[in-house]
Amino acid sequence: MNKQRCAWPGNDALYQSYHDTEWGTPLHDERRLFEFLILEGAQAGLSWITILRKRENYRAAFDDFGATRIAAYDANKIESLLQDAGIVRNRLKVQSAVINAQKYLDVRDEFGSFDDFIWQFVKGRTKQNSRRSLADIPASTTESDAMSKELKRRGFKFVGSTICYAFMQATGMVNDHMTDCFRHAELFKNEG
Repeated sequence: MNKQRCAWPGNDALYQSYHDTEWGTPLHDERRLFEFLILEGAQAGLSWITILRKRENYRAAFDDFGATRIAAYDANKIESLLQDAGIVRNRLKVQSAVINAQKYLDVRDEFGSFDDFIWQFVKGRTKQNSRRSLADIPASTTESDAMSKELKRRGFKFVGSTICYAFMQATGMVNDHMTDCFRHAELFKNEG
């Protein structure tokens, strides 16, 4: 029997797997939070499935999202990344990954963890929403506005409020699964 899920993954097996096992699941792993920050920025102007299909290439190209290594990338490394057809070859997005790695390390040093810093925008707990249709999902919220403003103030790039809200959805800071989706109840029940 097929489980009822949100409509956005359609019939794409990769998208369905991502929806069923990752999207909206509260995430507190430092490396994976950083990965989502970079990937959400890379997605700007593109569809998420495009980035999802390139995720393994990103992991290989960007040293499995080791922030310390990425923060040290020089001009030669950036040029080699811009030749990598497995990622989005946009100079500003590639350069932003290096800048964001540097800023991520600064935040981690200041707060003890990036996790503590980023989850403060939802007071450390998943915001449980009751969305009945995709039309109910906003592009941004007051929380994503605040996150975006603070990240920009700290020098992060590609962190507009819409990108921040997508990050919040992906990392389970908000539960935006539709109320009739099996994951909505699972994540609500398992929260905390």
